Amino acid sequence: MSIYDYSVKNIAGEEISLKNYEGKVMLIVNTATGCGFTPHYKDLEDMFEKYHEQGLEIIDVPCNQFAGQTPGTDEEIHQFCTLKYNTQFPQMKKSDVNGENGLPLYTYLKSQKGFEGFGKSPMALMMSTMLKKIDKDYKNNPEIKWNFTKFVVDREGNVVARFEPTASMKDVEKCVAGLL
Repeated sequence: MSIYDYSVKNIAGEEISLKNYEGKVMLIVNTATGCGFTPHYKDLEDMFEKYHEQGLEIIDVPCNQFAGQTPGTDEEIHQFCTLKYNTQFPQMKKSDVNGENGLPLYTYLKSQKGFEGFGKSPMALMMSTMLKKIDKDYKNNPEIKWNFTKFVVDREGNVVARFEPTASMKDVEKCVAGLL
């Protein structure tokens, strides 16, 4: 299967086929409205405004699986994002990214790019310490570890990168820009 065989539901509950984004660079991210990484929305919107005309699409999948940091309805999440961060890219329906109810899209993404670590920053060390308490084997499975994990898909549909939430948004932008 390829990425174009998957779909996600938008906030109206309509299936959106990723085939609609064929030939585009996709940045697929699980998001949260009440997380320490929520300010990534600003960087995501800046990237969207800067690169959308060149072929960037952002697939925003709100997820409440990590410390309950996305408690609202789909409409409340959308209002928060548009009012606080002026987001113009569409939010999808709040969904799970891990476990038995996880989106099949995320099962595919994780099979293409597994977890490679959080890096060495103070925030990375904090995330590692926290996750060791939740899952002692977290380093050895591809599961999404936290909100704002980002996958980059090139114009041919290849999953070329996975960025954990601790990664620099400048590195994410550099990767995206290099594919446009």
